[in-house]
Amino acid sequence: MIRLRTLLLLSIFIAAVGLTACQPATTPTATARPATGLAPVNDIRMYYEIHGDGPPLILLHGGLGSAGSWENQIPALSKKYKVIAVDSRGHGRSTFSEQQISYALMASDVIALMDYLGVRKAHILGWSDGAITGLDLAIKHPDRLNKLIAYGANYNPSGLRADYGENKKIKDYFEKATRDYQALSPAPARWEAFQKNIGQMWATEPNFTAEQLRSITIPTLILDGDNDEAISTEHTKELASLIPRAELTLIAGTGHFAPLEKREEFNRIALEFLAR
Repeated sequence: MIRLRTLLLLSIFIAAVGLTACQPATTPTATARPATGLAPVNDIRMYYEIHGDGPPLILLHGGLGSAGSWENQIPALSKKYKVIAVDSRGHGRSTFSEQQISYALMASDVIALMDYLGVRKAHILGWSDGAITGLDLAIKHPDRLNKLIAYGANYNPSGLRADYGENKKIKDYFEKATRDYQALSPAPARWEAFQKNIGQMWATEPNFTAEQLRSITIPTLILDGDNDEAISTEHTKELASLIPRAELTLIAGTGHFAPLEKREEFNRIALEFLAR
């Protein structure tokens, strides 16, 4: 049944454009012009931008998004933290190679970027695919993380709602994501190749075991809306229960898009958790 569902999800993606949803790429706004760059990371060039000063906080967007997905968070977060917003491989302004994209590979990209920027340890705030990448980092690189906030994550394909592809918000996002890719990507003609690559990842990952999740030792907040359009709420609760001492917060009246729909509450929850 799970295999059937993942194949169905992949077919929906190929026809409509994608999976996990975040805000379409826009330019984040902050009080000062960010420092930006393209870092040589593994076999790609990875776009990043830095806002503010303080303890490092890395923002990892969701599938088909970009650093611009965090435009409602960066102004608030950068008042207290050195915010490093990135475009994951193949997304936004970052390149991608022929190598199969995976959450482990994207986590490796984050570590390589930290090394490039001279960041020994950082907080991670991830949304959807970014949250799953954050979980991979917490499992495999706990010495490089301080705290993790994982918003809208699933830890295996069974956590996806069977009806997510019928949701209007997600359908609208898919359409915008195509246009955003053409506007930002250094290789817009590779859109179909990117679809195929990341679609394969979504059809088969993530697959964290209960043992792996129980190995997470860093302070972790599992965060979501109380009616996520893509992820089952019961799955989110189960994820939180598997991580030792993880906190669980469900934001009322929203779903996969709380950073947009409930930005003040989202920012308050994130800042309070990071400050503790």
